[in-house]
Amino acid sequence: MTAFATITFDLLDDIKRLKHERNAVILAHNYQTGELQDVADFVGDSLGLSYRAAETDADVILFCGVHFMAETAKIVNPGKTVILPDLDAGCSLSESCPAEDLANYLNTHSDKNYFVVAYINCSAAVKALSDVICTSGNAQEIVQKIPPERNILFVPDENLGEWVIQKTGRHMDLWNGNCYLHVEFTRESISGIKAEHPGAPIVAHPECTKAVRLLADEVCSTEKMVAFCRNHPADTIIVVTESGMLHRLRKEVPGKKFIAGPTDRCACADCRFMKRNTVEKAWNALNTLEPQIQLDEPLRQRAEIPLRRMLEWSR
Repeated sequence: MTAFATITFDLLDDIKRLKHERNAVILAHNYQTGELQDVADFVGDSLGLSYRAAETDADVILFCGVHFMAETAKIVNPGKTVILPDLDAGCSLSESCPAEDLANYLNTHSDKNYFVVAYINCSAAVKALSDVICTSGNAQEIVQKIPPERNILFVPDENLGEWVIQKTGRHMDLWNGNCYLHVEFTRESISGIKAEHPGAPIVAHPECTKAVRLLADEVCSTEKMVAFCRNHPADTIIVVTESGMLHRLRKEVPGKKFIAGPTDRCACADCRFMKRNTVEKAWNALNTLEPQIQLDEPLRQRAEIPLRRMLEWSR
């Protein structure tokens, strides 16, 4: 049977069979399709998923997400085989900061002796050039731990960096990078949907632009969105992030209505990279154990150092 021939059996059931045979754990990011979230062992954000996998005795990690996420899983789980349904599932944010460009920038500005804070949404090679990693959930806390005399370079998301500056009052130089999807949300588009649901609070991801963040009742990571939506008394909530998040919210916070914030280019917010992964590709990856994520061990070790520092600072 070829990888993408017509398959007559139930793919989801066969994924479960293959998972057992491969001693695999299936991870699905919040932005994956509902089918992939439902077949996964764990659903969440990228770093949290990588550490959840480390707590298991699985030999194989199937990461339904994008490339940098699978790399992170390999950094944290060097002894496990990490596979990705589609090797071309990239990330505009990660790709906005090539490691070569960052290395050249740091060399050119060596007089600033930068302390590099890298958002988790970056390649393993960029992590290896960084001093500490942060997530959208702990970025404020991490930045506040850096000695005040140090110059900070925040990569790669300028919008998250701007939000952290606003929250902490700490000056940072920002890399010129962003998530293509989150910057497509506009003040006009979100105001329009708010006008249709005037009583609904808005929760937005900090990768959105400042104009959108100013409209939000809460700005937070995807993980914190779950708690916000569960605890808010409103029965209708506008969610300004990738549309896959709504599937998890509807499962974990039943009884409420969740509305996807529209972008200017589409009626909803589907990441073209996240949606490259499909049930068929997930089945094929488990069946063939390909494509695998490979990292040179010296690079993996260097990339792990700022991750460990983040964990130490977050205790």
